[in-house]
Amino acid sequence: MFPTNKPDPSLLRGMTQRRLGRRDALRLGGVSALGAFLAACGVEGKGKPQASVAPDAVEKFWAGKAQNGKLDFANWPLYMDPKKPEIAKFTAKTGIKVNYQEVIQEMGPWFAKVQPQLSAKQSIGFDLMVITNSIQFGQFRDAGFLAPLDHSKLPNYAANAGKAYAQESFDMGNVFSIPWASGITGIAYDRKKTGRDITKLADLWDPAFKGKVGMFSDTQELANFGLLAAGLKPGDSGEEEWKKAAAKLKEQKDAGIVRNYYDQSYVDALGKGEVWLTQAWSGDIFQKNVSDGTDFQFIIPEEGGTIWTDNFTIPVTAANPVDAIMMMDFFYEVENAASLAEYINYVCPVPAAQEQIKKDAATKTGEDKALLEKLATSPLVFPGEADYAKLHYYVDFNTAEEQQGFQSIFEPITLS
Repeated sequence: MFPTNKPDPSLLRGMTQRRLGRRDALRLGGVSALGAFLAACGVEGKGKPQASVAPDAVEKFWAGKAQNGKLDFANWPLYMDPKKPEIAKFTAKTGIKVNYQEVIQEMGPWFAKVQPQLSAKQSIGFDLMVITNSIQFGQFRDAGFLAPLDHSKLPNYAANAGKAYAQESFDMGNVFSIPWASGITGIAYDRKKTGRDITKLADLWDPAFKGKVGMFSDTQELANFGLLAAGLKPGDSGEEEWKKAAAKLKEQKDAGIVRNYYDQSYVDALGKGEVWLTQAWSGDIFQKNVSDGTDFQFIIPEEGGTIWTDNFTIPVTAANPVDAIMMMDFFYEVENAASLAEYINYVCPVPAAQEQIKKDAATKTGEDKALLEKLATSPLVFPGEADYAKLHYYVDFNTAEEQQGFQSIFEPITLS
């Protein structure tokens, strides 16, 4: 929970610092719209294995595995309270000692680091790792580097996970992963500057905001908005659709509407009034408002936005997989999910954590109370079903050549 003194804005949940180091990790993810899995009947905790997974893979992997009382956990920086209260609670409850290391900075380098050992069926020194729905996730999965999950060992996940997460396109049925946290790409704006509410991607093309619109330099983020603005679905797109999206984005640029194509610096540009509306990441705007007292709005456009997910996974060579899956399930206990969300402020995969945070807020006073109340009511942390229905994963690539072709279409927009 939060201390009674005012939190240091530079340390508040670590949101901005972490995001800058993770953009390459989020560029190359799965395909289909989250709206497709709102029809799911709920999380059953019994994912259907993909075609590449043998029917008896779960039984074979977990046969004879036992709790060992220790766990090596690889995660991203600033993705947990430095005091690690959840880990202390887990150890007190289970007796399992956890070696928690913030060693993952980007997905590409991480995969390159551990691939030789995993190919040789050797330990990478970690039993649990948090990886993004990126092209590297597919590489981990398709190379057989991820242990198939025994969902009978995940009762809290089955009971408490949001129903959307059972049908993620990059790991349908959670065969190899369950979410740690998610984030949303939408539009942030300063209503004092725009003079009206922003509701659509089309507003980013409005000549009334000439020179006051920010777009992302990340081609994956930029392309998704171009596709959606052109009435196209990222999950169904190929070279023909990419060219149409690029033409739509070039129209915006040639009209002088875009002030700049930003990395993390879009937050400062919005704060300084250099841009009035911009592509934005949900957690950044929540944190900007909390730490600086601003009142920027964040919306998922009517035409759609994008979502990414960081996921618990167990390397197939893990020495302590039972201890690892116990920790995975631990974070799906409502109180623990709430505690984590109170620190990191990302989209929480446990809907019931919202009520828990409200209860926690009732025990606080002053700024701590106000912050928790804002967190508990924020759609940036607890999106509704209508929000999920408008969210899409990133464009997926079947080959390196396809990825390079995609880059060649969209990079000139940001570089010229």
